[in-house]
Amino acid sequence: MSNFRELAVWEKAHVLAVQIYKISQKIPQTELYGLTSQMRRACVSIPANIAEGCGRGSDVDFARFLYIAMGSACELEYHLLLACELKFLEKEAADAVIAGLSEIKKMLSGLIKKLKNVNCKLSADPLC
Repeated sequence: MSNFRELAVWEKAHVLAVQIYKISQKIPQTELYGLTSQMRRACVSIPANIAEGCGRGSDVDFARFLYIAMGSACELEYHLLLACELKFLEKEAADAVIAGLSEIKKMLSGLIKKLKNVNCKLSADPLC
């Protein structure tokens, strides 16, 4: 896989990153180097790791970057929950973003599983 733009999961993650940048503008300026920065870093990490993994030479490397993207998605979900709890974001807005994030996480899981299945079929590893 070399063209990350062809992946639906990358497209959804990219749209999510743009959405997070927009909603994070509502967070108080005092959080610019705190929660806002962390949310933006985590949201950008998702499509960036999908893209980087696509550029790697093997399915094993690609899967490793998808796991990193999954970790960033989980981190972002927590940041959204915290921002909502602190009343920086409205619950409805956070819930809508988390729903989209859940879909991305499912897509990442499916792609990881697919890559693992392909590699197990090619491998003599009895643990596959």
